Amino acid sequence: MGISQPTKAPEIIRERDEILSSQINEILELYRGERSELIPILQEVQQRLGYLPEAGLKRIARYIDLPESTVFGVATFYAQFKLVPTGRNMIRVCRGTGCYVRGASQILETLERELGIKAGETTSDLEYTLETVACFGSCALAPVVVVNDRVYGRMTTEKAQKILANKKEK
Repeated sequence: MGISQPTKAPEIIRERDEILSSQINEILELYRGERSELIPILQEVQQRLGYLPEAGLKRIARYIDLPESTVFGVATFYAQFKLVPTGRNMIRVCRGTGCYVRGASQILETLERELGIKAGETTSDLEYTLETVACFGSCALAPVVVVNDRVYGRMTTEKAQKILANKKEK
């Protein structure tokens, strides 16, 4: 038996953690460390990193002198915060009554099949995250799909496939 070579995974993880820690420290330097800054800090970390890493939540708790459980509780209470990385492209399908009646379920099924993920998941390459939303308030355009910040109304399964194909080409 030969001696197995150590994998590079621990080194890669350590480098990633150092980068995340550095970015979080940069963000925290913009604040005074007051408890009232918790949500703005979480929003800034979410904006910059795309999610709230566990180590970041712990660092934030220490910085503003709150229990980790309080910071975690706030981060999990609000739907805007994600504790796992999200895709570079966010696809949201409206599940409101107007959209549902006009075929949102079939559109969602098409997107799930095309992406190989279910609603609430992210592709392994971190390119796409697929979510459902209770209502966008765009019922006149039903069914509605929002890709990043662009609203697509009167969506069909064919249009959904075309949007994905165009995104993948870029």
